Amino acid sequence: MKLSTLSHLPFSADQGWDEIERVRPRLQYLFALIVLPLSLLPPAMLYYAGTHYPEAFLPQSVDKDWAMIAGGFFVAEMVTVLVMGWLIREVASSNGLRIDTHDAYLLAGIAPIPLWLSSLGLLFPSLTLNAALALVALGLSCGIIYRGIEGLSHTREDVSAAGAVQIVIGAGLMAWALLLMLVVML
Repeated sequence: MKLSTLSHLPFSADQGWDEIERVRPRLQYLFALIVLPLSLLPPAMLYYAGTHYPEAFLPQSVDKDWAMIAGGFFVAEMVTVLVMGWLIREVASSNGLRIDTHDAYLLAGIAPIPLWLSSLGLLFPSLTLNAALALVALGLSCGIIYRGIEGLSHTREDVSAAGAVQIVIGAGLMAWALLLMLVVML
C-alpha cells in the first residue's frame, strides 16, 4: 500500500479501495506492519506529554502514572480494533452489504490511521492544536469508514451504506470517547 493510496481513502469509494482489494494484504501483515506500530504512537505520545508538560492539558494530571495510562490506552486500542472489525462485518451484513471478514478487519485496521497520526500533535503543549488535529483526524477516519464500506461492499446504495456507517461510526465515537476518558480518569 502506498501513501498516495491511503490519501484517497477518506474521499472516494473508487480510488484506493480497488488497489487495496487487488493487493489484498494479509491481516497478519496489516496488523504487524501498520496497526501495531501506528497504535503505539498515541500511548508513546501520551507518555511523553504526560511526563513533560501535563499541566498544558489537564491541571490535575501532574501526578498521574503515565506509564500505566499509556499501557492501558494501548490495550484498549487493540481491543477496539478487533471489536470494530467484528462490528463492521455484522452491521454491513445486517444492512444487506457484502463485506467479508477479511475486508471488515482490514477496514478496522485502516480507519484509525489518521487518529493515530494525530497523536504526534502531543509533541507540542497546545490543547487547541491537539483538539483541532483530533477533530480533523476524526473526520478523516469517519470518511475512511464511509468510503470503505461503500468501496469494499461494491455498493452505491447510499441508504444501506449510510445506515451501516452510522452505527459503525457511532460505536467508533463511543470507543474514542472511552479511550479519552481512560486518560482523564486514570
